[in-house]
Formats: sequence, C-alpha cells, structure tokens
Amino acid sequence: MPNPNRGSVGFQSSEFEQEYERPSKSEMKRQMTELQKLGEELVESPRDRVKRVPMPDDLRDAILTCQGIKDHGGRRRQLQFVGKKMRDLEPEEVDAIRRTIEGWRGASKAETAALHAIERKRERLLADDKALTQLMEEHPELDVQQLRTLIRNARKEQAENKPPKAYREIFQLLKGLAAPAAAAASDDEEDLDEDDDEDSDE
Repeated sequence: MPNPNRGSVGFQSSEFEQEYERPSKSEMKRQMTELQKLGEELVESPRDRVKRVPMPDDLRDAILTCQGIKDHGGRRRQLQFVGKKMRDLEPEEVDAIRRTIEGWRGASKAETAALHAIERKRERLLADDKALTQLMEEHPELDVQQLRTLIRNARKEQAENKPPKAYREIFQLLKGLAAPAAAAASDDEEDLDEDDDEDSDE
C-alpha cells in the first residue's frame, strides 16, 4: 500500500513561496547601505533644513547631535546610530525624507544656474558696451554713471592684475537686480500651489 505521507517533509508549498519572497542578504545589505548614506547626507545638511524634514523626533535629535560632535571616533559612532535609526523607519517615512532631499538638490541646481547667468552677464558688460545699454533699458532705475565707473575699474583691475574689487561689486549689483525677479517667480509658484489647493478642495 502506498504511503500517503511519502515525499512530505512537514510543511506546505506556501511556506516555500514565503521563503522566496524575502529579500536576499545582498539586497538587505544594499538597502542598509543606502539608508546609512541617506542618514549621512542629512548629517552633512544645514541644521535649519534638517529641522524641517518630516521624520521622527528621535531621529532628528540623533542627526542634530551628530552635527555637533567634533571628535572623529565619537562622530563615527553617532553616524552608525543615525544609520540604525534610519533602518527603523517605515518605507513611507524613508520616501518622504528622500523626496525632501531631492527637492533640495533641485533648488541647489536652480541657484547655481542663476549665479552662472549673473557671471555671464557680468562678462558681457566688461566685453561689450552694448550690454550696458541693454541692461539700462531693462533696469532704468540703475545709476548708469556708477555702473560705468565699476565697469571701467573692473577692466583696469583685470589689465593690471589687481584684486577684483569692482569686479565683485558688479556681481553683487547684478545679483541684487536678479533677486526681485526670483522672488516674484517664487510668489507666482506659491499662488499656483494655492490655486491648486483651492481647486482640490472644491
């Protein structure tokens, strides 16, 4: 008579499926490394930014504490503690932190691009007098005499290899002109966000 238990080792096939659904050791190690790096990135970020990141208070406290540690060994131990706290987070909490950091990166890229645009405008002012005429048309409130003097002095600084005092002043002046435009663009974005919120409430 055939044995009905032949081939059975005491567990159901569904147990095999559960076993295979678990992440591999290498995958778990990769995830742990990513979370550790994410924690380190937060530690290297400005304190005021860290305070605005959506995260549990104990994790934020661990990060802020780590930022204040100067001793290499103590800082390394605190970083490991931050990594441990990161691994305790729920997936949605990790996603919220990642989205926040990605937002910082986007803002940093935009700021860098704006500064490069100012540098290019300054170079055009020094290379071509027509650039000054164009700038005055865009900003009639500018003191043209002051700007002409700065341009002349900056050219002299470059020719005589002197410290770039006027050169830097031109940059600050152009940066000041760009600031209201950037603020207006930011206000427009906020207005759009508010409009979207109102639409979603209706």
